[in-house]
Amino acid sequence: MKKKDLGKKGEEIAEKYLIKSGYKIIERNFRTKYGEIDLICEKDNSIIFIEVRTKSNLEFVSPEESISSKKIDHIKNSSLDYLSKNKKKYKDIKFEFIGILISSKNDYKLNHIKDIIF
Repeated sequence: MKKKDLGKKGEEIAEKYLIKSGYKIIERNFRTKYGEIDLICEKDNSIIFIEVRTKSNLEFVSPEESISSKKIDHIKNSSLDYLSKNKKKYKDIKFEFIGILISSKNDYKLNHIKDIIF
């Protein structure tokens, strides 16, 4: 599977998982001059910025290990950009990560890490 297709498949898996878990998807692939946030969600009056990383069994690095400090900076700056444009008030602002390891077309492992502090 091509890298772009793998990423799209992972985001679809993550989105279905989040909806089943009570999250409301409010933005997909939010782009700024700093980069992109894969999913922006609401749950329990909180706004949640979610990075999704998808890897195949053929790769040498886990999804969790693939996040660089540069990507973290991009997520933080992009989230600030989003918040400055969206004036809605939230109880909390959260960052989460979903790592997906796909071993075949329909077989995968999902790791959801909540309340990340950068």
